Amino acid sequence: MEKKDIFNSVKHLYSRAAFGISYPNLKNLSKKNISKVVDGLFKSSLKIDDLKSVDENEIRQQMALQATLGAKKELTQEEKDQRQEITRLQNERSRTLNIDWLMRMINTSAPLREKVTLFWHGHFACRSNNPMFAQQLNNIQRQHSLGSFRTLLVEVSKSPAMLQYLNNQQNRKGRPNENFARELMELFTLGIGNYTEQDIKESARSFTGWTYDKNGQFQLRPAFHDEGNKTFFGKTGNFDGESIIDMILENPKTATFISRKLYTFFVHEIPNEVHVKELADYFYAQKYDISAVLRKMFTSDWFYAATNVGTKIKSPAEFLVNLSREFFVTYNKPQVLIQLQSSLGQYLFNPPNVAGWPGGKSWIDSSSLMLRMKIPSMVLNDGQIDFSGKADPEDEAVIALNKPANAKPKPKSYVDAQSNWTKFLTGLPKDIKPLELAKFLLQPTLNQKIIDMVANNQGLKSTAIEVTSLPEYQLC
Repeated sequence: MEKKDIFNSVKHLYSRAAFGISYPNLKNLSKKNISKVVDGLFKSSLKIDDLKSVDENEIRQQMALQATLGAKKELTQEEKDQRQEITRLQNERSRTLNIDWLMRMINTSAPLREKVTLFWHGHFACRSNNPMFAQQLNNIQRQHSLGSFRTLLVEVSKSPAMLQYLNNQQNRKGRPNENFARELMELFTLGIGNYTEQDIKESARSFTGWTYDKNGQFQLRPAFHDEGNKTFFGKTGNFDGESIIDMILENPKTATFISRKLYTFFVHEIPNEVHVKELADYFYAQKYDISAVLRKMFTSDWFYAATNVGTKIKSPAEFLVNLSREFFVTYNKPQVLIQLQSSLGQYLFNPPNVAGWPGGKSWIDSSSLMLRMKIPSMVLNDGQIDFSGKADPEDEAVIALNKPANAKPKPKSYVDAQSNWTKFLTGLPKDIKPLELAKFLLQPTLNQKIIDMVANNQGLKSTAIEVTSLPEYQLC
């Protein structure tokens, strides 16, 4: 592989398996072959750092008080105020958790682990009003993101967040609740069409008694568990939840379903079924080793094919993290990141439903694209856009939106962020031209319109702001 090809391949790898790459790191890694670069990406993500934003003792005290108040028939005004205050505090802690994870992605030195955690966050989509439960589940996804899919699946299934969200807390002998059992097969493992309604009913009986205690820890309650024989996938026995999970994993269609989702997240939103089968066969043979299947994907020639480069729309989280990492952005009021996520359609820890965010083209509509194109100038240039030359008519609207009425010098944007331009610019080669900078910042191949647009630019800073404000910057 030629040096230029390795440069582009490393850039593509870090665009998909991480959150972008700095120019100095890209130059350095371009001296190695791609399998060594992949090895380094995995090595940098060996260490596991749990998020510790939420104080579990504080939440447990609140849960105990909530249980006491919930047991009363009538509440005094003081008790009603206490209940309101608990809700307010839990909402505040949930927002902190959200911001802390986004900041973790922006600043992490283990980008592969955080990127794969983001994948599992969407795959095992879950909402919880309890910030401790949300943090526990996020840490489970992080701890096992690159390990055994079986272990990850079992731990997610036992997490209070998921048990609560999919009503398994109400799943009891004689009164089975099928919600968790259904989603386990439909969304988490096999996909529609690979099980029967009877399989759902029987597996739901196997998960009876899977609950959590007052401290938010998994608890198997034998009194609630159905000890009778169940028939699942044509086999009969006194199955428990883990037996059901093992039988689901014995079915190669689970490996296919997960591999297809990995492919659409990391490679292309339209799956190539030949490549999916290649991954699935390997995943199954490797006993569901997540790192093994990802390594195979990242070292396959087809991963770097032109049809797979610069063709995937960044999710809002990827877009915000990528921009912030690229330009070493500091947010003086990080709460703005909550507003941006909401406006862009991906509020972490708050998926639209158990199927997660649809992704792909659904990330973009006319209003969200406008906002996406405004954000770089607001973050990088304090609300100003300084375009050289005449903009196209469709760009005029974007420029107009960025110019407040009665514009004063250096207006403060609502984003209130600082980028470290010195660090960004000193990382670039001294003789880099605006066109080369545009090629570095964008994943798609430059079209003639972009080439003409940046050809006469004098400054690298104005080029960077101009390029990141293009629709093409939304692709990775």
